[in-house]
Amino acid sequence: MPKTLTITARQAQFASWTMYLLIDIVVLNLFVEFTDTIVIDSFYISVLTAILLRLLLGVTIYLEHRLSAYFAKKTYKAAWAVGGICKFLVLFTSKFVILEVINFVFGDHVTLGGFVEIVAVIVALIAAEFAIRTVFDVLGRELNEAS
Repeated sequence: MPKTLTITARQAQFASWTMYLLIDIVVLNLFVEFTDTIVIDSFYISVLTAILLRLLLGVTIYLEHRLSAYFAKKTYKAAWAVGGICKFLVLFTSKFVILEVINFVFGDHVTLGGFVEIVAVIVALIAAEFAIRTVFDVLGRELNEAS
């Protein structure tokens, strides 16, 4: 019988954040490798960019979840529409904020293109994270079914 491994919630959160950060680094560098509009001067800068991108996406997701929770508590009929519009505005404008923050921090060392490119990067990040999370979940189910 395999030894049971227990981890704390903080360890799980650290492992998750690290995994997503590594995914971000790979995806960013694949875009750098295969597109002309996304340029990062060095691997070191790409790691720092991925860290900043992960933090900024975390803030965006936090705000979107807070808005969802806020409008879910509202009882007036238009709450879902107002909430949807507010969430869309946060998600839409966050891409411009991300571009500006990265430009401010890294200047000429990082060029993430324009709106279309940053949306493509973020969609690729989400798709890669979803794929890895799905594999992780399937592997966990197989272990639980074998027990």
